[in-house]
Amino acid sequence: MSTLTIRLPDDTAERLKSLARQRGLSVNKLVERMAHEALTAFDTETRFRALAARADRKAALDVLNRLDGKH
Repeated sequence: MSTLTIRLPDDTAERLKSLARQRGLSVNKLVERMAHEALTAFDTETRFRALAARADRKAALDVLNRLDGKH
């Protein structure tokens, strides 16, 4: 496991501490979960963009048209 030091404005740090307390977590665990969620969202977006870049747009539109009942 790595140690990461970050600098935050005092008000932001206090709000994070308050949020962690409300959720019954340490600030470390809260930030760890938030980082995991952000990275998961980033990975999903990256995968979606990669798939979209390889997509056959005409074929995709044909599928959508068939679903709409437009032949």
